[in-house]
Amino acid sequence: MGAAIVHNDSMIDWNDLRYFLAVARGGSTIAAGKAMGISQSTVHRRLQELELQLNRKLVTRTTTGYRLTEYGEGLLPYAERVERSVLDLQQHVQDATRDLSGVIRVTCPEPIIAKFSKAKFFDGFCARYPQIRVELVTSDRYLSILKGEADIAFRSGDTDEELIGRKVADSIWAIYASRDYLERYGELTRIEDLNLHSVVTFEESLSNHRLSTWLKEVAPQAIIAARVLSVLGLVSSVKSGVGIGALPAALGDAEPELVRVFGPIPELTRSWRLLTHPDLRETPRIAAFFEYAIENLAALKHVLTT
Repeated sequence: MGAAIVHNDSMIDWNDLRYFLAVARGGSTIAAGKAMGISQSTVHRRLQELELQLNRKLVTRTTTGYRLTEYGEGLLPYAERVERSVLDLQQHVQDATRDLSGVIRVTCPEPIIAKFSKAKFFDGFCARYPQIRVELVTSDRYLSILKGEADIAFRSGDTDEELIGRKVADSIWAIYASRDYLERYGELTRIEDLNLHSVVTFEESLSNHRLSTWLKEVAPQAIIAARVLSVLGLVSSVKSGVGIGALPAALGDAEPELVRVFGPIPELTRSWRLLTHPDLRETPRIAAFFEYAIENLAALKHVLTT
């Protein structure tokens, strides 16, 4: 350990002092060995090595065991002080390791919150760790974990942040239309037929989103019926019947008034990932959440993909 006593330019570490303290308390090398779970000969040898290093006798042998020398008596309170410091340090480290309390701020797409709630996914985690509180934070943009806006993210898209984590599910997209729209304008038989229909897509500020770029490639002649700023906006617009649109299958399939026209669309497929900052990954409460998520991967996939 780091605690040490300096004597004639030599360093005495805590492991040396443990044997001295055990003999002082037990009165013999036999008792010290039993207390430490080691052999009497090991205690005797280590005690002699400490005496040689200090160049002073610490104990004298009597008919009933060992008695501390005057020098040993003087050293004893210092050794006990080192022991208390080492034990305090060990307790602090253990407490920090087991500190399963505090707040975890989890960010995920807004449409997924209701699915998490229905599945009681976070309820299970909080029941296991009652001192940890999960806060859900959402936005129409990616919240920055590097800037401290959230601790953990469920994401299915690309990110510029240098985060770490693991894949937990597949993010599948397909093309949907309302039943009313199809009754009015007819069925589609191939992707290229989108050019003959009205479509819903993201607003220009999201022109780099994979949906926007894919739609421009496969249906450049399509009439843009609505531009929205969020996935919820896509769902709402397609349900209204103003046009056809690509949606996450987990959301589109859940709407009884929508029909999956095409899909899955490979070009729109991404991985759902559970992500966090590299510096946070080993924080006890963050590590506990990752462990819980991995243990409940089947339930998590159900939330994210169905």
